[in-house]
Amino acid sequence: VHGLNLTVPENAKEVIKPWDQREETSKDVESGIIIHVPFAQNVRLKGDASPQHLRIYANHPSIVDFTEAESTKPQLDISLLEGEARVIEYPLRVAAFASINSLSLFFSDSPSSLTRIYYIGFKGDVRELKKEGNASMDVPAANAADAALFDRLQEKGGTQQTTAR
Repeated sequence: VHGLNLTVPENAKEVIKPWDQREETSKDVESGIIIHVPFAQNVRLKGDASPQHLRIYANHPSIVDFTEAESTKPQLDISLLEGEARVIEYPLRVAAFASINSLSLFFSDSPSSLTRIYYIGFKGDVRELKKEGNASMDVPAANAADAALFDRLQEKGGTQQTTAR
């Protein structure tokens, strides 16, 4: 987890916390920030309750920068409720976030020069990776000698050639 427009980009991880720590506050940052969240596995995000401005970019290989964020269409562009002291859950279309491996969250249009983020949480489940159809046919070159598909003729006839059966 890292961010853009933060004093220390690595401090972005301080707002990703468990539910029981959601009331703890974090440091002030500039008015526009981007937080990039990579996941160890694909996840499906979802929310059940209703919703200044948040754009969500899913599955970008690296963090979205401000220039790219302005020119790229986000998966979700929503207006956030202002002045709420409680945790608010925003609805997501499950189909748009069914197989996510990273998120870049672009918070913008703050009424002041500083933005405060106290808590970011994710609700969803881990998605299992599916094996590709041709994966069983691949024989990596480094392990080709160990594969049962190959037989060395030198073992049978003393020659130095390798043949596939």
